[in-house]
Amino acid sequence: MPMLEVKGITKGFGTLDVLRGVDLTVERGDVVAILGPSGSGKTTLLRCINFLETADSGTLIFDGESFELGHVSKRDIARLRKKTAFVFQNYNLFSNKTALENVTEGLILGHKMPKAQARDVGRRALDRVGLSDRYDYYPDQLSGGQQQRVAIARAIAPEPEIIYFDEPTSALDPELTVEVLAVMRRLAEDGMTMLVVTHEMGFARTVSNRVIFMEDGVVAESGPSKEFFENPKEERTKAFLRSIGTTMAGESGKKENQAKE
Repeated sequence: MPMLEVKGITKGFGTLDVLRGVDLTVERGDVVAILGPSGSGKTTLLRCINFLETADSGTLIFDGESFELGHVSKRDIARLRKKTAFVFQNYNLFSNKTALENVTEGLILGHKMPKAQARDVGRRALDRVGLSDRYDYYPDQLSGGQQQRVAIARAIAPEPEIIYFDEPTSALDPELTVEVLAVMRRLAEDGMTMLVVTHEMGFARTVSNRVIFMEDGVVAESGPSKEFFENPKEERTKAFLRSIGTTMAGESGKKENQAKE
């Protein structure tokens, strides 16, 4: 049984149909990369799945339990969110709290964890993303890459079943992108289930095991990552891969090779 299944999700903003019947399946342990041109609906899909946006219609099945996306109760949303985590493009850290406090806040308030235990869990999460020397640093004392790693530590601290990543490196320069991709690679190697909207082709090719390619609010093609990049079936997919060019793919590959080291 899949961990996560989405059927027929739709979402519009005014007269614009952003999602037009998207289906998605994520198995436990999958790292699924969602690719596509700007405006294809990737981020909206992720936000609807985590109820940051309300879908117009569609069904979400999580751990075998079914929910109608347009009519989910606040109680069910809160319950589902305790099983998931979301990493945003722009970190979304509290500027007046230290790295450790940013990680423990959700543990204490959302998961009702005792403060002493939350601090222990928070330290371990920050250690895991390579920030054992930054517990007491505030966001403005950290680089963009370090801030995003704090955000990832915050995501993994409550041990979610799946983490949703929305373009986690889009706000970073190449050097800082490498350190974030390295952390994500390690999470994947540890078996973390991840659904990642990304423009990093190297990550999609070498870390994800499945790729979903979106175009105009629908899934144009999906399949195993190796097959997607080496033998795409749809003409639109082939055109997309040609448009990003060997230069972009090569640069992403270099980042991934550096991230392995």
